[in-house]
Amino acid sequence: MSKENKNMEFINYLFAFTDDVGIFQHSKYGIPDRNHGYTTDDNARALILAVMLYEKSNEKKYLKLIYTYLSFVHYALNEKGMFKNFMSYQREFLETQGSEDCFGRCIWALSRTVSSSAVPQNIKNTCTFILKEASKNIEAITYTRAKAYTIVGLSLLEDSEETFTHIKNLAMSLVEQYRANRSENWHWFEDSITYGNAFFPRALLCAYKSLGKKCYLETAKESMEFLEGIVMKPDFFKPIGCNGWLIKGKEVAAYDEQPIEACEMLYLYMEYYKVTKNKKCLHNALKCFKWYKGENSKQLSLINEGTGACYDGITENGLNLNQGSESIVSYGMAVMIAATIKL
Repeated sequence: MSKENKNMEFINYLFAFTDDVGIFQHSKYGIPDRNHGYTTDDNARALILAVMLYEKSNEKKYLKLIYTYLSFVHYALNEKGMFKNFMSYQREFLETQGSEDCFGRCIWALSRTVSSSAVPQNIKNTCTFILKEASKNIEAITYTRAKAYTIVGLSLLEDSEETFTHIKNLAMSLVEQYRANRSENWHWFEDSITYGNAFFPRALLCAYKSLGKKCYLETAKESMEFLEGIVMKPDFFKPIGCNGWLIKGKEVAAYDEQPIEACEMLYLYMEYYKVTKNKKCLHNALKCFKWYKGENSKQLSLINEGTGACYDGITENGLNLNQGSESIVSYGMAVMIAATIKL
């Protein structure tokens, strides 16, 4: 079996982890844990992966996944244009409105889907409808990550005055927040570095490509280099641990390392490569991908050889053997992106 085909074995687990409602949230080892049901967050991310798979192969089985995940996101839309997030296994949403992060991830997923030339028009029409309903809430976003997810999504849409205005306002608010928190030895948007960190500079790179404003690129570059200095070791990628994160003035938490961070850092390097054409970005992107394969702090592969699934992370004592949706979707995206890298 070729290396590419071996990497694609995650697809079998993706289908096993998805039912007619959507992708499950958590697993007990490799078995869907129905106690935790589903989330819109996970189905939005899974929608992006399904689109990527359909673009690559044009196989109808991936189109079916797109229908499933998009239907979940549509069902999550509330009357205010926001999104409910947590759903029980009984198909009942457990809240009337989810977080702003959930909102941003939905904007990203819907925009990625509607921008795909491979996706059928009826699916695009659904995405456009949801985006129109949600757009009235964009200017009210206050959370930093939600702004970043939304910028990345909006940058994929067709040029329009409304889209440019949203990107400009959100990007400038990120720059202003960065300037307010920046100090001599701390080049970051907040006084802590926690999860989804690579999305901040990535969002500003996307805004720069859309609007060409120099401060977006400068802020993206400086914050990216700061993050890079923390997580890129000489021989491997080491994400900031979720058991304590990195608080300004304190030591970085060593564990647990999570799969989503390797995927998002890979995305960041690919975005930066589009702007700079610096091939070092491609080498670093591959270093992030190889984290899954064992080039990490514990020298352990996160890929289940029997199923192609991705374990939930690296702990101080070894692997977290659960294999939830965030992990498999992050790994699947990383596989798809890494396959495009030509050195």
